[in-house]
Amino acid sequence: MNLEKFKGIFPPVPTIVDKEGNLDKKGMANLLDHLIDNEADGVLILGSGGEFCHMQPKLRLEVAEFAVKHINKRIPVMIGISSPSTKETIEYGQHASQIGADAVLVVNPYYALLNSDAIYHHYKTVAENIDIPILLYNFPALTGQDIGIDVITRLAKELPNIIGLKDTIDNISHTREVINQVHAFRPDFIIFSGFDEYMLDTLILGGHGGIPATFNFAPKITKGIYKAFIKKDYEKAFKLQRQLAKLMPIYAIESPFFGVIKQAIKLTGVDISTEVLAPVMPLTSDKKKILKKLLSDSKIL
Repeated sequence: MNLEKFKGIFPPVPTIVDKEGNLDKKGMANLLDHLIDNEADGVLILGSGGEFCHMQPKLRLEVAEFAVKHINKRIPVMIGISSPSTKETIEYGQHASQIGADAVLVVNPYYALLNSDAIYHHYKTVAENIDIPILLYNFPALTGQDIGIDVITRLAKELPNIIGLKDTIDNISHTREVINQVHAFRPDFIIFSGFDEYMLDTLILGGHGGIPATFNFAPKITKGIYKAFIKKDYEKAFKLQRQLAKLMPIYAIESPFFGVIKQAIKLTGVDISTEVLAPVMPLTSDKKKILKKLLSDSKIL
């Protein structure tokens, strides 16, 4: 399996919706074209920032189908298929395969805390029932538990269609240890940074890229870091990393950050709706002002 196409920057794409919570196809198309025009290496549809957690199944399927069809093989498409149910995860994965997605991303089941055997069994069962590449998605702050390095290592050893990991964990030593253990026997296992500011560290440690939401509105920074690293222009990479660091408070403006990212995209000139799915609330005017100032201070506006 050629994993080269899974290296680089795969931004998590916000799902653009109208006031009624329906897919805004025009806005979604505008955003996808903007990402491709700005050299995204691929995209993640229905990740955390895509609001999958607040969608009915019908909307999830529609968003996946629209994105794959609109992108039309211009860049690889990864689709989030996460659910607390193993059976439902498989159904979303089989759908992603049928519509022509390149890979799927699977967070460990959430709400009920599972023992490591149950987590392993979930991923093994999903992998045995889906015929396209799978990336593990580790986000303990939201799922309530770490997949576990032992489980990640075991899955990487035993299931060849599990090709990588998105490690969204506020501890670079965790990513380092995954790389040390898994790359010892499977050096092509893809490691993506989930947190934007750890992408450069992940690359230095032997990882392959990132899934940064900031790319949606500041592509020159996050893609710039990746390009500079690949070209060994470390001075430029460090300079852009410092610019990115000034931008990071954006994630603290509102929780969850879905509306913040959409507002930032609109402020930087992409014509999209900034509506969010309930129970998330639209940004207040005060928070919009904070966002605008942050973007201005970070030289994005």
